[in-house]
Amino acid sequence: MALENAKNEVDTAFTRKGLRGYSFENAFGGATSFLRRTYTKDLTGVDLAVTGVPFDQAVTHRTGTRFGPRAIREASTLQPYDPPFGWGTDPLEELSVIDYGDVAFDYAKTSDFPDTLTEHIRTILTAGAGTVTLGGDHFITFPILKAYAEKFGPVAVIHFDAHSDLWPDDDMTRIDHGTMMYKAVKTGLVDATHSVQIGIRTTTEDYLGVNVIDARTVHEEGVARVVERVKAIVGDRPVYLTFDIDALDPAFAPGTGTPVWGGLASWQAAAMLRDLAGIHIIGGDIVEVSPPYDTTGATAIAGAHVAYEIIALYAWNKAHRK
Repeated sequence: MALENAKNEVDTAFTRKGLRGYSFENAFGGATSFLRRTYTKDLTGVDLAVTGVPFDQAVTHRTGTRFGPRAIREASTLQPYDPPFGWGTDPLEELSVIDYGDVAFDYAKTSDFPDTLTEHIRTILTAGAGTVTLGGDHFITFPILKAYAEKFGPVAVIHFDAHSDLWPDDDMTRIDHGTMMYKAVKTGLVDATHSVQIGIRTTTEDYLGVNVIDARTVHEEGVARVVERVKAIVGDRPVYLTFDIDALDPAFAPGTGTPVWGGLASWQAAAMLRDLAGIHIIGGDIVEVSPPYDTTGATAIAGAHVAYEIIALYAWNKAHRK
């Protein structure tokens, strides 16, 4: 059946009938929506909207993450044939998932960008859908969290990263990917006590009450113990999951702006995301994929897998939460 479909399916991002089910068109052809989902701005009946934020004007080092959403979508064409491995759930059959396209913004008016992005996410949440966002640099998580906190109140955050993004910065007009978590905590968007950062391996003087599981701890204690700790920290609270691709060691994800050695192996990240099933996830993002620094495409492939795992977590939560 899959072979017959492959002979006939093309551009299912536009030609698909209905919002559920798999796609079997050739991975190397066709319109590259995320997982070949339907490109649409119609949020009627949608459970989850994947959206891109091609913004990298907040980086402290190398630019290029503006090309992240496009690269992640292209990499995802390897994945829409089957359910994600090891889940026992079938998210593309169980959820109505769309590709909502990218946020529109004026690149020359950076000061307007945060409110533009918050409104973009607010529109999706108001329609009753969740979001999986493809970045873009890590600043984008701050305006996204504003929209989520409006709906859910202060959220618990599971934050995979090499950096805490908690550098002190009380100027709310500054746009900086290294201070987004500081501002999110200080403005009350994040419940710090029930939030956790995983994979950290750079120095921060004050974590503002956020729990930290650094990369070495992951290596030494193991995935199972770390996941157990994370679940105890977040409990049953609404959780937003943000994954900076530099949480992975540069050996696995060289295409990023601020790579740091000693990071997570891709198998560790995959196992943790899978074993987090059961958290009350309400949305998530994958950020800091910078294709110009990775000619192999491995970083974008990792990013596409992270995004699919977030979708699987969302589907698991919806299926098992009464």
